[in-house]
Amino acid sequence: MKIKINNKVKYLFLVAPFFFATSCKKNFLDAAPDTSLPIEDAFSNPSRILSQVNGVYAGVKNGQFYGGRYLIYNDIRGEDFVVNKPNGVTGLDTWRFNLTSNTNEVVNLWGAVYAAVNRANLVIEGVNANASLLSPAVAKQYIAEAKFLRALCYYSLLQLYAKPYVTDAGASLGVPLRLRGEKDLTGNDLKRSTVAEVYTQILKDLNEAEPDLALTLTATRASRNTAIAFKTRVYLSMGNLPAVVTEANKIVSVTAPFQATTGAPLKLESNVTTLFGGTYTGNATATEVALTLPMADLDAPGTQNQLAYYYNVTPNGAGGNEEYFLNPTGIFGNAAFAAASTDARKGLTTVSGANTYLTKFKRPSPYTDYIPVIRYAEVLLNLAEATVVTDPVRSIALLTAVRQRSNPGYVFPAADLLPANLKNTILTERRIELLGEGLRSPDVMRLGAGFVAKSGSQGTAPAIPFNTAGYIWPISANEVQNNKLIVQN
Repeated sequence: MKIKINNKVKYLFLVAPFFFATSCKKNFLDAAPDTSLPIEDAFSNPSRILSQVNGVYAGVKNGQFYGGRYLIYNDIRGEDFVVNKPNGVTGLDTWRFNLTSNTNEVVNLWGAVYAAVNRANLVIEGVNANASLLSPAVAKQYIAEAKFLRALCYYSLLQLYAKPYVTDAGASLGVPLRLRGEKDLTGNDLKRSTVAEVYTQILKDLNEAEPDLALTLTATRASRNTAIAFKTRVYLSMGNLPAVVTEANKIVSVTAPFQATTGAPLKLESNVTTLFGGTYTGNATATEVALTLPMADLDAPGTQNQLAYYYNVTPNGAGGNEEYFLNPTGIFGNAAFAAASTDARKGLTTVSGANTYLTKFKRPSPYTDYIPVIRYAEVLLNLAEATVVTDPVRSIALLTAVRQRSNPGYVFPAADLLPANLKNTILTERRIELLGEGLRSPDVMRLGAGFVAKSGSQGTAPAIPFNTAGYIWPISANEVQNNKLIVQN
C-alpha cells in the first residue's frame, strides 16, 4: 500500500519491520523481515493485528525520529554540545540555528513523525473495526498503545515546530492534528491547530490510554505507568505544576526510597553506569526506564541514525564518529564532571584528543543501544521542580535522591537549597542527569529562556533570544507545497 504524505511516496509497512521483545533479548533479535500487506488483510487475525501495533513502535523509533535524530537535534540546539564535523547531514545547521524549510532535518523529521502518527491512526481504526477478533482487554490495550504513541509524536512536533506554551498560554499556531488514517491524498489540506489545541489532544490521548494500558509490560512497550510518567513531562512543558504533582503522586511514594507502588515497579536503579551499561535494554531487573525503544542488528536503520555513532569516540572500539563533543562552557563545566569529582556520571564521558565525548550510548556497530524515552529519574526531577514552592522539603528530598544515586556522599551547599535558588539547582541537576537524552531544547523553551551563543571548530552560533527569528523550526517545505491550508512559521 502506498501513501503520499508531504510530497513523498511512502510505503506504510503494516507489519512491523521487527518483532518487539516481550520477554528476553533473544526473542527480540529473532526479527522478521520487512513485509507489507494490503490494508484489507492487515487486521485479519490477532497475529497481524499485533504486528500493526508493533509497527507503530517501529515508526516512532525510526532513525529520523526517536531512533536518534530527534533527541540529538534537541540537545545540540542547546549549549552543552559543540559540533565537531563539517557535516550538514548530522545537524550542523541545527546547531548554528541556520535552518530553512528545505533543510534535511526539518523535512525528514516532519515526515517521519507524521508517518508514525498515520500508523497509530490506522491501528486505532483497524482495531476498532476488528475488535471481535481480540479479547476486549487486548483490543483496548492495543488502542491505548497507539494513542500513547500518537501523543508522544504530537508532543515531539510541538517542541521544534511551534512556540512554547508559555508564550501565550498556547494561543500560537501549533501543528496540523491528523487524527484519522490516511490512505490517499484527500486529507492533505489541513490547517494548523493551536498549541493549546494540540496539547489538549495529547492529554486526551494519554488520559484515555492510561486505564486501558497493561498494568505491567516490559519496558519496550508502554504500560500504565509509562503514560503517567509521560504526563509529568507534558504538564511541566505547559507550566501546570499542580497537574505534574497529581500525576507524579501516582507513581512516586511520599517518602524515600521513592518508587511506584502499583503497576510497573519504577524506581531509581542503584548505579547509573550499570543503567547505561545495559539494564535499560529490557533486562528483567531493570526498573528505571518507563519506556525504551529497542534496537537490534537485524533492523538497525543505519549508522547515521544511532546515538552511539553520533556521540561516541572512535578509540574505544565503538566506532563512534565523534560528531559532537561536550562544550566546556556548558553543563560539562559543572563540578560534577571535574577531575576531582566522584560523581559516577563523569564515567559516562570519555576523552579523545583535545575533547570530551558523551558515552552513555556505547555499543559498537551496528549501534544497538536502546533509546530511553522516559526514565524515573526525570519523573523525580519533574516532581521536584513542581514542588519547589508548595513542598520544598519534598523537593529537596527528590533532588537529593537523584544526586546521591551517582554521588552518595554529596551534600548540596546550603545556599543551593534556599528558596530563591532551589529551582535553579534542580534545573542544573536535570542537565547533568539527562544529558544527551533530548531534553535541553524543550527545557529552554518551556522556561521562556533564550538559546545562548556558542562557538567551536565549525564556527559559531548566535544567541537566539526567546521567540525571536530562528527560535523554532520552519514548517517542512514539503508540507507547505502539498497542504494548501498550512501557514509557515
